[in-house]
Parts: sequence; structure tokens; C-alpha cells
Amino acid sequence: MAAPGPRLRLEAALGFLLLLACAQALVPSHRLDARDLARLRAVLERPFTDVRAAFYSIVGLSSLGVRVADEKAACKFIKSHVDSSSVESLFYAAQAMQVLSGCEVTISNETRELLLAAVSEDSSVTQIFHAVGALSGFGLPLASQEALSALSARLSKEESVLATIQALETASHLSQQADLSSIVEEIEDLVARLDDLGGVYLQFEEGIETTALFVAAAYKLSDHVGTEPAIKEDQVIQLMNAIFSKKNFETLSEAFSIARAAGALSQNRFHLPIIIVPDGPAAVSHHQPLLRLQVTNVMSQLLTQVSVKLDQAKSVSSKATVLQQLPFTLSGDFFELNFMNVKPASGYYDFSISVDGDKRFIANKVELKVKVSTEVGITNVDLSTVDKDQSIAPKTTRVAYPAKAKGSFTADSHQNFALSFQLIDVNSGAELIPHQTFVRLHNQKTGQEVVFVAEPDSKNVYKFELDTSERKTEFDSASGTYTLYLIIGDATLENPILWNVADVVITFPEEDAPSTVQSKNLFVPKPEIQHLFREPEKRPPTVVSNTFTALVLSPLLLLLILWIKIGANISNFSFAPSTIVFHLGHAAMLGLMYVYWTQLNMFQTLKYLAILGGITFLAGNRMLAQKAVKRIAAEQSSRLAKYRTLR
Repeated sequence: MAAPGPRLRLEAALGFLLLLACAQALVPSHRLDARDLARLRAVLERPFTDVRAAFYSIVGLSSLGVRVADEKAACKFIKSHVDSSSVESLFYAAQAMQVLSGCEVTISNETRELLLAAVSEDSSVTQIFHAVGALSGFGLPLASQEALSALSARLSKEESVLATIQALETASHLSQQADLSSIVEEIEDLVARLDDLGGVYLQFEEGIETTALFVAAAYKLSDHVGTEPAIKEDQVIQLMNAIFSKKNFETLSEAFSIARAAGALSQNRFHLPIIIVPDGPAAVSHHQPLLRLQVTNVMSQLLTQVSVKLDQAKSVSSKATVLQQLPFTLSGDFFELNFMNVKPASGYYDFSISVDGDKRFIANKVELKVKVSTEVGITNVDLSTVDKDQSIAPKTTRVAYPAKAKGSFTADSHQNFALSFQLIDVNSGAELIPHQTFVRLHNQKTGQEVVFVAEPDSKNVYKFELDTSERKTEFDSASGTYTLYLIIGDATLENPILWNVADVVITFPEEDAPSTVQSKNLFVPKPEIQHLFREPEKRPPTVVSNTFTALVLSPLLLLLILWIKIGANISNFSFAPSTIVFHLGHAAMLGLMYVYWTQLNMFQTLKYLAILGGITFLAGNRMLAQKAVKRIAAEQSSRLAKYRTLR
């Protein structure tokens, strides 16, 4: 048979990748739970400050299915604060009043002409959006085709993300008779401009607020024209994860945009993401055999008119399918399944769950890891003293959990101590192999602890044998009475066990015993560490130091001799206080260098040098300033005398 060609191999590889992608399908990781909704409402229910704030609050709450507490007061506030000469203010007022019941206002001809004039190619996309929204909100007639032409012409000049989103919103106010296909196509273009963050999140570079506005506008326009938006199901989930990952809402506009997106994803004609969450931990046991699930939308609103089905339940360890094609039963707000009816072994199971009932559902197939818990029992616990030479028959004592064995057992150079036991599932009687099975020996005198792992044999019987000649290093050859504990633990056990089984007297040969028995308790203060600095090196003999000092000072002596012989000119030396302080400070710093060499350390020297240096600097500055004044005065006197001589 001929080998498969490259094309066939490529198709097989693509098929495998497709199956892998399906197996790792995206699931919603964020939604608006009760606390998120409470925080969102708290921001949207703030007192109005202007018409824009009223619009954000009223329309945002409406998207969440909540009405303003006092609609009459809200209507009165809008009427008293709307600026009839501002297209933007009229837009906010019209859209907010459209949500309020019984809130109407009479629009003058001047206002209508102002709004109609704003719908032109000379206006920006934002101005057209506000004008069309205001006309629609007030119920005023509008030439949709003309507005669409102006919007399309302007949109070709403005390519920002926000302008395109506003164009989508604008088109949703226009008549369905107009050809809105060119604007609808902008949805696909905007999707292409989204940034993919790790395959989990999808958002615009402009931020979460802009992303949320896009979702709301895209579904509003799609519902209006009856065309499914060009957004894939995985992209919807990624957008949802990005938008609802925001848990703290700093501004009113941000809370408004997220509320609009939540409303759009909860109520539209094409895509309804659903959330499947277990009631508490996804775990069942003989005491709690029911797996309970809730099905909600992105705003945690319960969806009970659906059908939930377990496609299959597969053991994680054995990969065996234990249950499949079984429906959940609705009980109140929860869908329930008694998984313990099939008597599964304890462990973890992968559940494949699907939700049906609406063709708009997305993320309606989830994988859920469910833990089956049980209780462990200890049986056939035998404690034995085994003679190494086998000249004496082993002495075996059986102990029943949770009692402690009477008397003590011995382990020394002549005999070993042995422990054997079995672990079973209390509910089913089946043998258990927990993840953690330890034998701990605790020295009653020193607190030393030694822990061993108990391993099962081929018949799943746990055995532990203590040979003092082989285990002396673990015990540091410290003889004494040790308390033996049996520790059993597993994530699937409801009753982890710490059992004081018996006392064991362990004796090591005297020549191996340590000189002092030290406590092995890890939770005691450690001895204090005394850090020793390096001792200073010995100074040279006094004669060497004095000789070196004389050599250093010899140039100074030579200077004095030359001054006496040649004659030193100190006529410019003044006895002003600044001059005296400067020279004394300079001498003091030279003296400080000598004291540093003989007595002080660096840090002490720097402290004194900072004081002396500061005083010397100020005095020197004052001294030089006085000399400069005298020099300038002398030069002026000389020029004046020369001038008089010339006259």
C-alpha cells in the first residue's frame, strides 16, 4: 500500500489541531456576580450633577433591568438642566427621557432645526450621532437616507475606534428601509482591530470602556437590522472576559458602558453567553450525593427554562467512562444529579456538561472536574517484634483503630519492630491507596521526630519495619521511648487520620550513642550568632612612626627657614574676625587629620569635619569678600588720583 501523500498528512494534522482546539474551547472566566452588580448600581445611583450624568445613570440602570427610584424627580431634573442650544445636551436629555415613563417635552421649531442642521457632512461623527439620537429620542421625523449619506461621508474621514462605534449607534436609530449594510460591515472591521491578550481576553487598545461600548453598539445595530454580527463565539467569550474582569468602577461613564454591554449580552437576538457554576465546591460524597449546578447569564440571572445534561463522566485516573447521557433534574433554582447512584470510586472525574433550550446559547458546553470524597478505614493493624536471628517466633499484637496498643514494643540490635495494616473505603469496602501514608516516631524526651513513608505491597497491604542498625542515622543513634503515629491523608478523604498507635522503645548500641542528646524540635530559638570583626593589624613601632612624621614635616621646616632668610611679607594679613576664624578652622582640620590617624574612626572624623568645614567655609567666604572690597576701593582711589594729576 502506498504511503499517504503530503496533502493527506496535512489534512490529518489540521484535523488533529481542530480537535485539540475544540477540546480546549474557551469558557467564560468573568461575569457580573451579585457583588459586582451591587457596586455597579452604587455608582449608577449617585445623585445627578448634570444632564450627562442623568443619562448615564438612567440608561445604565435600565440596561441592568432597574428603574430610577424617583422617575418624576429625574424627569424634572432633566427638563430644568437641558441646554436647548446644545446638540449634545439635547441627546442626553432625549435618550434619558425615552427610558423614563411619562416624561415628555415639547420641542420647538428652533430646536428641531438645530438638530437637523447638525446632520450634515460638515459635522463630526460625534455631532451626527448626538443629533440623530436626539431626533430619535424626541420622536421627530428624520430623513434616514440623508443621515446615512452624511454619516458615511464623515466616517471615511474619521477612522478612530470611538467614531466607528458611534456610527454603529447612529445607524441603529435610522430606518430599516435605508441600506445600512455599509455601516454593519464596520463591525467586522472593528473586530479585526481588537487586541488578543493571551487567547483569553479581547479588547481595544483604548481600554475596557471603549470595548464595552462596541459590544453594546454592535448587538444593538444587529438586532435592528436582523443580521448576525460578524463576531465568532470564542470572540464573544473573550470580549466578555475582558469587559467583566473590571470589578472596580472609577467613573460614571465606565459603569455605564459596562452596564450597556451586560444588557446587550443578556438580551439580543443572536448570542447569549451562559455561565454554568456549581453550588459550592464541585464535590460529592455519600453524605452529599447531589451535584448541584446553576445556569445563569452574564448578569447572574437564573435560567431555569433550559435542559442540562451530563454527556459523560470519565475517571481522571483510569480514563474509564462511568456515566453518560444523563439529564439533570431541576429543583428550585438548581439542576441536580445524584452521581453516587453509580457507586463511583473516590477520586476525580471529568464531567462533560451541555445546556440546551435556545439556539442562541454560546459557552453551553463545559468541562467540570468533580471530586468524589469518601471515608477511610484502617483494618488488620498488626504490631510485631521480630527476632533478627529468627530463633524466636514473632510476637504480634492486633490493634483496632482508634485505640492505642497496651504496653510498649522494643526495637534494638537483636530484634526489629514491624507494622502492617490495610486501608479500605468505609462506604464501599474497597481497598484504598491514599496519596499520603506516613509513620511518625516522636521521641518523648528530646522531641526528635523521624518520619517514614509507608508503602503498599502487591496485595495493597502497607508494611513498615524498623531495623535499628539500618536506621541509626535517621535517629542520630538516640535511644529512648518513641511514640508511633500513623498519618493518613488525601484530598478525597473526609476523615484524614492522625492515630497514636503505640509506644516503641528503641535502643541503639552504646558506642553509637551521641555524647549529648540534642532536641530535634524545629520550633525552638536558634543560638545567637556572635559576629566577630577582624582584629586591627598591629601598628608599627613608635620609632618608625616618629621618623616618618619627621620626614613629612621636614618641608614645613624648610619653608620656615626660607621665610626667615628671604623675609616673609605678611603686610596684607588682617586681624579681622573672619580671617582669624578661617585660619584657625584650617589649622583645626589639619589637627583633625592627626587625631583621625591616632584615635578616631572614619564616621567620627566625618562628623567633626562637617562642623569644622562649614565654619571654615563661611569664614573664608567672608574674608575673601572683604579683600575684594578693599581691592576695588584701592583701584578706584588710584584712578581718582591719576585723574587729578592729569588735570
